[in-house]
Amino acid sequence: MKNVFLSVIVFAALLLTATNSMAQTAPLKIGVFDIDLMVQAMPGYRAIDSLTQIYERDSLGSEYEIYQSEYKRLDSTFKSDSAASKPKAVLDYTNNQRQQIAFNLIYWQQIAQRKSDDKRGAMAQPLYEKVAAAYKKVLDTKKYTLILKPNTYELGSSAVENIFPLVAKELNITLPPELGGAQQNAANTQKPGTKPQQ
Repeated sequence: MKNVFLSVIVFAALLLTATNSMAQTAPLKIGVFDIDLMVQAMPGYRAIDSLTQIYERDSLGSEYEIYQSEYKRLDSTFKSDSAASKPKAVLDYTNNQRQQIAFNLIYWQQIAQRKSDDKRGAMAQPLYEKVAAAYKKVLDTKKYTLILKPNTYELGSSAVENIFPLVAKELNITLPPELGGAQQNAANTQKPGTKPQQ
C-alpha cells in the first residue's frame, strides 16, 4: 500500500512539474525568409546583375580564349619537342603545363561559375549588409522561434508568417508580388485604423 501511495505522489509531482514547464515556454513563432531573394529584390541589384553579365562576357570570355590558344601552343610545342627528341625533363615540363591548361578547359564551366559568383558576391556585399541589418531588427522585434526558407513548408499554413514585407518596410523598398509585395501594397493603401482584409 505504501508503494502505491508513493507512486501516486511521485506521478502527481511529475505531472505538476511538466505543466509548469509547458506554461513557461514561449509559443512557437515561425517565419519565412531568404536573404538571397531579398537582396535580389533590392533596387541596386539590377545594376550588379548587369555588371556581372558584362564581366562574364568580356573578362571570362577572354580568359577562356587565352586558355584555348595556350593549350594549342603547348600541344604543338610538345609535339615538335617530341619529334626533335628533346630531353625527358623538357617534355615532362611542357606536358605538365599542357595538362594544367587542359584541366582548366575541361572544368571551365565550374571555374567560370565560381568566378562569376565571387564577383557578384563582392559587388552585392553592401546590399547583403543592409538586408542583414534590417532582418536583424525585425528578428529582435518579433522574436521568431524558427525561420524557414520559401518552399520548405506546405503552403496555406497559417502558423507561418512571411517576413519579407517586414524587412522591406524596414528597408523602405517595394517588394515584387512573388515575395509578398501585393500584401505589402494592400497594407500600405489601407485607411488608418482599419483592419487588413483577410
